[in-house]
Amino acid sequence: MAGSKLVLEGRVSIKSFVLGLSVVLIPLIRTWFGHLDWVFDYLTETPGKIAICVHIAAINGFLLVIYRGPVYKVAVRACFLGVTFGCGLIISFSDTTWTHFGWYMCSLSFFHYSEYLVTAVINPRSLSLDSFLLNHSLEYTLAAVSSWLEFTVEKLTVPELKYLNWVSLVGLVMVLCGEGLRKAAMLTAGSNFNHIVQNEKAQSHVLVTSGVYAYFRHPSYVGWFYWSIGTQVMLCNPICIVGYTIASWRFFRERIEEEELSLIHFFAEDYVEYKRKVPTGLPFISGIRVN
Repeated sequence: MAGSKLVLEGRVSIKSFVLGLSVVLIPLIRTWFGHLDWVFDYLTETPGKIAICVHIAAINGFLLVIYRGPVYKVAVRACFLGVTFGCGLIISFSDTTWTHFGWYMCSLSFFHYSEYLVTAVINPRSLSLDSFLLNHSLEYTLAAVSSWLEFTVEKLTVPELKYLNWVSLVGLVMVLCGEGLRKAAMLTAGSNFNHIVQNEKAQSHVLVTSGVYAYFRHPSYVGWFYWSIGTQVMLCNPICIVGYTIASWRFFRERIEEEELSLIHFFAEDYVEYKRKVPTGLPFISGIRVN
């Protein structure tokens, strides 16, 4: 665990995320002059769009005034995720058929922001803009866009498919549990955690086998795996459920094999013994074979 004082970028990200989250004040202010419902139409009608655009522009202008260079880049990303989380909350609490997409927006934005914040806490030396994982890969971006397209198309053509509330609740539980497990893994690993597979052992690098690592060798991947599938279960996206499951499974199978080559090189018999006792936690993935 890093020192008790959060690094500058971490503190800036918190302030900026909260600033972006202030977008929820727009419908709240409206209720003070009208009825008490958070109306989803406010996000889709022209006055609502204008109000939100003006709000975001004002926030961005404020960030430009108080921050410069790399710190501004952190601030604007955290603020964007805060706005997305706030809009997700507005949709989630509105009387609309898009409620589950609001849950998705909150889940997605919180995942990416918390990746950065937790990294700032546990391993500030590895902290960078990439810690947001917003530019994870082209495949990751295409997968996200595909899920948005499927949800929209099916909502317009097969709307009853999106009213399976119990399915969406199962997805929400998967998302919450997956998110919790991943962050627990990051916090347990502390400075040993890194978003990039390490090929050289640092002096401070130790083999972590306690906490959630006593149950899974790769708990952060287990959490991410079920989180990603859970987002599609939440949206009742049958095509993307299958696609995400296959793509995630293949990605983590290759990632685990790559990572375990380094871990065996770093810790030799200690890791081999740990590997014998503790499973990866992912279905049908045993990791690299050791003779």
